[in-house]
Amino acid sequence: MGDERRGGVRSVHRALRALELIAEEGELGVTDLGRGLGVHKATASRLAATLADGGLLERDPATDRYRLGFGLIRLVGAAMASIDLVRTAHPVLEELAERTHETVNIGVLSGGGVVYVDQVSSAHLVASTNWVGRRTPLHASSSGKVLLAHMPEPERRQFLARPLEALTARTVTDPARLRRQLEEVRARGYATIQDELEEGLNAVAAPVRRLSGEVIAALSISGPSFRVRTVDLARLGRLTIDAAGTVSRRLGYTGRRGVSGAR
Repeated sequence: MGDERRGGVRSVHRALRALELIAEEGELGVTDLGRGLGVHKATASRLAATLADGGLLERDPATDRYRLGFGLIRLVGAAMASIDLVRTAHPVLEELAERTHETVNIGVLSGGGVVYVDQVSSAHLVASTNWVGRRTPLHASSSGKVLLAHMPEPERRQFLARPLEALTARTVTDPARLRRQLEEVRARGYATIQDELEEGLNAVAAPVRRLSGEVIAALSISGPSFRVRTVDLARLGRLTIDAAGTVSRRLGYTGRRGVSGAR
């Protein structure tokens, strides 16, 4: 297993170096690519063909030389969208964290879960974990429930058909119950969790929309249950709606109903 893992890591490094070499030269044939990578021409040919299958490289049929492919533009576009989201949202997160004295996050859908791309931490000594870069399940986090609630129905149905892991005794794992919660999320505009992701952690989240109205992120407030109490959730929910609305407007959303969350 160790040898396989090392081989996989070596292949990834080799692929990244191949992209760098071709970016530097503009175009490369497999002989020059192999020389630059320090591998046999046949190995370079297989690597280039694999990258081309993924759209990361393109082969010129006239010269058999490879150049960067349009698949990279798609990846760069996704990365730039996240960067623009963070840049736009961060001042709003700072203001909300200062107002609530709790931790504020923004998360996006990634790999079947929520990945948090920015955070402003609570000023309290007892503060939430640094969630940036971490992935949490859709069904067990407030941000995840927002993204799940506004997911197109076919994708949501597919997700709810899977077994749902119980992370705590209060995690909702019954699909019918979770579906009812998601309907409530769409109706009231925010999601909540209480001890569902971690014991003693409560949170609320609201949707962030782009120009088209599509929900692209969730903005959340989280904290320990002795501070973020059940009685506080409605008030914090309204604050997250306001803050998420501010971010959405700065991203160009004008209030038109989007296609996400269609039943």
